[in-house]
Amino acid sequence: MTIAHILGFPRIGAQRELKWALESYWEGETDQEALLQTARALRQRHWQIQQAAGLDQVPVGDLALYDQMLDHSALFGAVPPRFEHPQGAEVDLDTYFRMARGRAPTGKPAAACEMTKWFDTNYHYLVPEFHCGQVFYLGTHSLFAQVEEAKSLGLNPRPVLIGPLTYLWLGKVKGDPFDRLKLLDALLPVYGEVLKRLRDQGVEWVQMDEPILVLDLPTEWRHAFENAYSRLAGHRPRLLLTTYFGALGDNLQLACHLPVDGLHIDAVRAPRQLDQVVDWLGAHKVLSAGIIDGRNVWRADLEALLDRLEPLSARLGERLWLGSSCSLLHVPVDLNLEQALDPELKGWLAFAVQKLAELNTLKRALREGRAEVAEDLAASRAAVESRRQSSRTRRAEVRAEVAGVTEAMARRTSPYPQRAALQQAALKLPLLPTTTIGSFPQTAEIRAARHAFKTGALSAEAYRARMREEISKVVERQEEIGLDVLVHGEPERSDMVEYFAELLEGFAVTSNGWVQSYGSRCVKPPILFGDVARTQPMTVEWITYAQSLTQKPLKGMLTGPVTLLQWSFVRDDQPRSETCLQIALALRAEVLDLEQAGIQVIQIDEPAFREGLPLRRAEWEDYLDWAVRCFRVASSGVQDQTQIHTHMCYSEFNDILPAIAALDADVITIETARSDMELLDGFAKFNYPNAIGPGVYDIHSPNVPEVEQMVRLLTKASERIPPERLWVNPDCGLKTRQWSEIEPALRNLVTATQRLRLNWAS
Repeated sequence: MTIAHILGFPRIGAQRELKWALESYWEGETDQEALLQTARALRQRHWQIQQAAGLDQVPVGDLALYDQMLDHSALFGAVPPRFEHPQGAEVDLDTYFRMARGRAPTGKPAAACEMTKWFDTNYHYLVPEFHCGQVFYLGTHSLFAQVEEAKSLGLNPRPVLIGPLTYLWLGKVKGDPFDRLKLLDALLPVYGEVLKRLRDQGVEWVQMDEPILVLDLPTEWRHAFENAYSRLAGHRPRLLLTTYFGALGDNLQLACHLPVDGLHIDAVRAPRQLDQVVDWLGAHKVLSAGIIDGRNVWRADLEALLDRLEPLSARLGERLWLGSSCSLLHVPVDLNLEQALDPELKGWLAFAVQKLAELNTLKRALREGRAEVAEDLAASRAAVESRRQSSRTRRAEVRAEVAGVTEAMARRTSPYPQRAALQQAALKLPLLPTTTIGSFPQTAEIRAARHAFKTGALSAEAYRARMREEISKVVERQEEIGLDVLVHGEPERSDMVEYFAELLEGFAVTSNGWVQSYGSRCVKPPILFGDVARTQPMTVEWITYAQSLTQKPLKGMLTGPVTLLQWSFVRDDQPRSETCLQIALALRAEVLDLEQAGIQVIQIDEPAFREGLPLRRAEWEDYLDWAVRCFRVASSGVQDQTQIHTHMCYSEFNDILPAIAALDADVITIETARSDMELLDGFAKFNYPNAIGPGVYDIHSPNVPEVEQMVRLLTKASERIPPERLWVNPDCGLKTRQWSEIEPALRNLVTATQRLRLNWAS
């Protein structure tokens, strides 16, 4: 009989219980047992939710305390040498957290592992580090304990493993270079040991995630799949090879023929591959169809899905499984928590808990017939029709404005060298200008004031006064530290995307729609359901007030069109390019208002620019064309004297540098502290033409960088980029850090810069 399952459930908890437990432990307020007890309680609650929803298996190992890739580095004993972990010893919890964030309640602080984006999502993973002579061994045993935990509750556990090829592909070689694929021989015995232990525990199925099968893979990596899975073929549970985020494409035959017992495919991102896989898959293998969207929040059209599934069910019988397209890690937990959301819009949505119900309805329809779930199908049909016919999703004036966009609107008046000279004459900045990325700490007092304002306990006038007071303090602190280009600190913004979503037509925001970004960091992606329009200035009041407090230039801070698109749950009833251009036009109006108000430096952040890139190179050109165009439409209406900045972080940019240069921002700031300026190699080889601010302060670690460390990083940067085009800044915004960390770090940043100015001047 057809079974229903998911690839993973959101870890954080409906009330972000994991976040609070982690941060309490890191601060020394609670002990390890309290943290582990919270994790146990969440695991069991999530398993029971899935069981109650009618799912037939529960994923085990999907609730990572920080990150699933970091979990696997610990599982395989792959701890970088700087953490001084004894080879062969159990990887303890604080070693795990020192790898994640550079510090833990016990153990010596060290540079945290590099962090980057998980494929084309806003989830950040910890990059495995590999060294010459790398040894792998069974470094933790928590997965086996969790299996026993699930079995004790009467559940059918399916342990989740990142596959060996994906684990190696996503890692990086440190020190002397070598081919990391050569580590496969050393890694596979540990996988074999894990699988044997799971078999001995009575586990029937193991989920083996190999999402790199949706990428363009070199021949030697494709061949390595055949070798690896042949070597893992004996003395193990059944393997469900899972792929997601795209089509298998030229890897389809490879995936179908591997010696595994089942194959999971993403039938949301790539619905056409369903029939192809059925044709190629062995007659003894399970096909798991990922037909419920794990990346977006729209209700599924269940009747349309059944039209696709019923012929497959007739052909495959019990070999057809139904699942989420990917882990539900990427969507909020429960729509029922949204008491304030507009009822019509709410009826169009499904969060993780609701997606479980959708899977169960589909399963029951295939097992028992549509008549047995007629009520659920009718509700699905009504929701789909309501959204399709709603007048709220389209605005004639927005579509007319989009139709009127010209190529001239996407070009600055003069080329960068001419603009740079005019900007320097206006701004009079020193060599190596210092600045920050935009945000400063969101203190408890700021959050309390914002909450009081939103609930009506604080008047608009009192709230404005409180935010102005905070802005004044932030500007004063920056001047005292000695930064050259200041920011207002963004106290009025709960989030760099949600803030604008609250002020733009076409977006809706949730109260509890939290999604994990990394570690304990959660975000609330807005829901982009309709045409986007700006009805009033969004930032001008705050920025102009901050500029009135200082003679130094102060940056206007905006989130760019691609990032507003990527970091929202986006409408799926029109091309993303069209939606992005609507956002760009709204931002263009804001940029022009800031310039008219006397703001000479405007930063339009695009940290999601690389994230939005399709996973297959054949699709890159189209995306980059419209993404670059949208940024330029938003930024190019200003005069030459106005300096446009952008910021990008926690992604690999070297393969799209021509597109980044095509943005034509006067200054780009990027994250490079964790990667030891590695990212600048590509900018140097490409001969990037405009100014660059490489990050010298890793803001995701509580460690305060020393002056000598920053001097070393800046010296390294100057070997790649001419000093006259270098800026100095942290890796990213400082919203999540504390003032006790930030002030000494920024003072060290200024001191390091001043030292180099003196050295280079002489």
